[in-house]
Amino acid sequence: MPTFCAIFPSKSAEVIAGFKPSNSLSILCLQFGGREREREREREMEAAAPLPRWASEPCFMGIDEAGRGPVLGPMVYGCLYCALSYKNTLASLKFADSKTLNEEKREELFETLKGNNDIGWAVDIIDPRELSAKMLKKIKINLNEISHDSAMGLVAKVIDIGVLLTEVYIDTVGDPEKYRMKLSERFPGIKFVVAKKADSLYPVVSGASIVAKVTRDRALRDWVLQETAENMQRNFGSGYPGDPETKAWLAHHKHSVFGFPTLVRFSWGTCTPYFRDIVEVLWEPDELDDNGSVNRNGKRQLKLSSVGVTGCKRKSEEIESSGKGRCKFFLARKLEQISHF
Repeated sequence: MPTFCAIFPSKSAEVIAGFKPSNSLSILCLQFGGREREREREREMEAAAPLPRWASEPCFMGIDEAGRGPVLGPMVYGCLYCALSYKNTLASLKFADSKTLNEEKREELFETLKGNNDIGWAVDIIDPRELSAKMLKKIKINLNEISHDSAMGLVAKVIDIGVLLTEVYIDTVGDPEKYRMKLSERFPGIKFVVAKKADSLYPVVSGASIVAKVTRDRALRDWVLQETAENMQRNFGSGYPGDPETKAWLAHHKHSVFGFPTLVRFSWGTCTPYFRDIVEVLWEPDELDDNGSVNRNGKRQLKLSSVGVTGCKRKSEEIESSGKGRCKFFLARKLEQISHF
């Protein structure tokens, strides 16, 4: 029976672990609506899938990502882990950096590792909406931080399910030494090796690269477009900014009011040229406060000049968050703006 795996959701799936289940279920289809439901599903999965014996031995892990650069689809972090005693055998499986393999070979190797009882794997699928929201929020979270958090989340997840993890090999994001120190501070009992092009140096990272790449490819291929506008099509190419097919798809699917479909990472610089003709949106409160800023018509305005970016001043934001001079819609429903969760 093959190892536990996942059919890739069209929304963000936090972490999906890969190990042999105790029952006949070998493939689980997941559609998550939120992080809490994801975690609940994860707990159910873990309860139904006891760890293999080798997980109590010292183990090592490789971590790599797929989809960091594209303007379309999720970014996926993948990991592969096994016992240290299996290291030589793992090297003989001929895993290689996924970027050097064609799709057919990646799929073949992925099926091989799924059917191997001596290997575990997991993925973190980060939805494009989550990427854009974090990169455009008031206190921005850049792509490097998102990547670090995802990798550390995978390490924490594998430790939490009971794997005796002692070594981790990871492809660097940013300065290798600073990244290694950050990881070591979070997980002081683990040896970390952070290197450039780790996916071509260490077979365990090569395996993780294949896990991440195949997961992203399938997620993009099976992506369900939630929008229902006419003339929408799926010929979006590779999703990379330089792909002519991707550029044509973006031009065809932009909307002057609503922007792009949720498949698009609208925080990417690639999208900026498409916003030149975007409709300017103004919000005018029904009531004014003595301290509110006003325009020539006597109404304070909050202006959206581009997707995800407001043109209002900080003072106006503070007034809006306090509830003074707010739209009746929000006041009647006692809705408040919050900045800390």
